[in-house]
Amino acid sequence: MKIPIINHFIAGVAVPPASGQYINVENPATGAVTARLAAGNADDLDSAVAAAKAAGADPAWRDMPAERRSALIYALAQRIQAHAQELLYLESISCGGTVSRLAGMDLPAAMDICWTIAELVKNYPFVENLPQRSLPEMTHGQVIKEPIGVCGLITAWNFPLLMFLTKSITALASGNTVVVKPSELTPHTAARFAEITADLLPPGVLNIVHGYGHVVGDAMSQHADIGKISFTGSTRVGKLIQVAAAQTCKRVTVELGGKGAAIVRPDADLNLVAHAALFGVMLNSGQMCESGTRLLVHKSIEQQVINALNEVATRLVVGDPLDPGTSIGPLSSNQHGERVMDYIRSALDDGARLVCGGERLSIAGCEGGFFVAPTILAGANNQMKAAREEIFGPVLVVIPYDTDEDAIALANDSNYGLSAGIYSTDLVTAQQMSRRLQAGSVWINDWHAIRSDAPFGGYKESGIGREFGIKGLESFLEIKTVITSFQRDPNAKMLYAMLHKQPA
Repeated sequence: MKIPIINHFIAGVAVPPASGQYINVENPATGAVTARLAAGNADDLDSAVAAAKAAGADPAWRDMPAERRSALIYALAQRIQAHAQELLYLESISCGGTVSRLAGMDLPAAMDICWTIAELVKNYPFVENLPQRSLPEMTHGQVIKEPIGVCGLITAWNFPLLMFLTKSITALASGNTVVVKPSELTPHTAARFAEITADLLPPGVLNIVHGYGHVVGDAMSQHADIGKISFTGSTRVGKLIQVAAAQTCKRVTVELGGKGAAIVRPDADLNLVAHAALFGVMLNSGQMCESGTRLLVHKSIEQQVINALNEVATRLVVGDPLDPGTSIGPLSSNQHGERVMDYIRSALDDGARLVCGGERLSIAGCEGGFFVAPTILAGANNQMKAAREEIFGPVLVVIPYDTDEDAIALANDSNYGLSAGIYSTDLVTAQQMSRRLQAGSVWINDWHAIRSDAPFGGYKESGIGREFGIKGLESFLEIKTVITSFQRDPNAKMLYAMLHKQPA
């Protein structure tokens, strides 16, 4: 079987890498090479940015009415729907996502993102007229929201299509042009999306440069003609991007790591807790930044919760992600799998107790993948390495607490602040507690409840800025104030008299 070639997508056409070099892309479930990917460099990026800059200056794109942008986004969504089965397969062999998750969440969410942004941009006030004011004199004031220009979008490997669309659709809806660098581990769906929508988007509006982050991503962060960087990935890389982008004062949105804490109060529904807490940390094999990796359980119900978790965890099926019966697929690579196992060993060395899992599994037909059994660690404390650092695997750390105050303090005792949650039948108390949790998203009696019309992002080292909804749209806009004066007689302008003195 011939291995497909994935080249850059610049100015509406496929473009080979300037270096002539390619990267092997592997299926994380099997280790098989699924594509040869263009290894981009600064020259490729220059070409893509030039194409994006030219497209952004074209009146056909620059002056397109919001209603037409809305219709265009709906058309893009229709293409996704028409190619849903193909995109689902490509996504699974790319990131190892289970087909049940991709069909049940990722693709519907992709459509929802498009529909939400299409409706939002149709009615968004890109021009706001200010009320008349008599001081310093009668003027007409407008606040105008304009596209930033060329935006550099850098996506992570765990949800390739969703993140690609979240960033690119929002940036395009607000009138920008984009250069996207997908993860070199998961380029398939971004490349295919560009191909199936090439006849809908003007050439140069959407460009894709593939390659390594330390090459293409770094060049993006420093490029003088890129006005904004939107990055999803690790906190370490996010900090480097901010430093590089500061040299040209780029606008920056970074969605980074997390160490979500869920508080289980004594009055919680334990059946719900067992299912929701495992959904919060085992989905996508735990490879989600907003995963609920710390479960803070009141001491009075600690053993009951652990027993319920263990019972539900034993029913989770680890296996081939292309099998509809699979609950949990592979980790992204052998290297990452070994890192997850190191965290488990570290927690046990620090005194945690293994409830279940804690081992690598061998899956028939997927011997080249790295699969980890759903793992629950009890008897932990918030100072353990496994409780403080992002594991990014199917590992839940259970930590006991005494009072609501203790639980809030434990939840907030983290460098991260992306997600938090509360399980309780007392919704009034839960709502009150939610106000004190330092996290961008707080879920009550649920997890991963992300809405495309609600802002998503983090406190502290979990990021800067927000995606989704109006806040996400506005992150791709510059704000300009235009003041028009009606008084043309300089002698009648009150403020001018401070400088221009009339003869006595």
